[in-house]
Amino acid sequence: MLISATVIGLSLLRGARSDSSRATIENLNARVRAWWVMTALVAVALALGPIVTVVMFAVASFFALREFVTLTPTRPADYIPLLLCFYVLVPLQYALIAFGQYGTFAIGIPVYAFLLLPAFASLAADTEDFLERAAKVQWALMITVYCISYVPALFLLDIPGYERSDALLLFYLLLVVQLSDVLQYVFGKLFGKTKLAPQVSPSKTVEGLIGGGLSASAVGCALWWITPFNWWQSALMSLTIVAMGFLGGLTLSAVKRSLGAKDWGAMIEGHGGVLDRLDSVSFAAPVFFHLTRFFFT
Repeated sequence: MLISATVIGLSLLRGARSDSSRATIENLNARVRAWWVMTALVAVALALGPIVTVVMFAVASFFALREFVTLTPTRPADYIPLLLCFYVLVPLQYALIAFGQYGTFAIGIPVYAFLLLPAFASLAADTEDFLERAAKVQWALMITVYCISYVPALFLLDIPGYERSDALLLFYLLLVVQLSDVLQYVFGKLFGKTKLAPQVSPSKTVEGLIGGGLSASAVGCALWWITPFNWWQSALMSLTIVAMGFLGGLTLSAVKRSLGAKDWGAMIEGHGGVLDRLDSVSFAAPVFFHLTRFFFT
């Protein structure tokens, strides 16, 4: 798919006649180039095994958290909670996955971290906007660390008859959710007319959501044979991934707009920041994990 996208992008660029069309095609080509790098990183991590994959997502969570905090105003009283987030909770969350500690991994952040972080902040005796500041730190930790960590947590699932194939399940999740984002973008550019939520995400259209979402779900359905699902279960799982990924992208776009930002960062050419690429994953991964764990383990 990337080879095809690269060839098509170069062909379109040669045939571009206006500055606006050239800018659109160059943005598309930049996205494709970034996808080459991201795909290579994921492929290498999966080939080297679960530990390397866990480390890769830990690094991604670290940078995503940094982007969130950079856009979110903080005060000196928040420094200790933020230091704990970056240098204690990020490595601890992923270490729990690496050592197979599902129980502690599942409740560590939403229970203990959520209780302790505001408590540490309160020790600084700064009450100005305390609730808002505490909620921002908690929300940042939940989205960028806890939710994203559910991707490598797929290695924890013990699915009968699917032993040592968890990497394929991880690949399936990432492919469907990211392909949905790409195809929604493409369908929106080609056929989009009806804005879905123009004040939140001007580029999202009803046509893009329907065309891209159904196309990505069809790909997921066709890949049922690499999963523990049959074809109709795979279709339902793909639709769920697409729906949750869309809600994740829309929700975090609303957060960006409230902060007056277009992108979370500029780390990935054509895509913005790390969190711009993982916003859909943050909503889709926990739901996919728990559905799979509930019905198939």
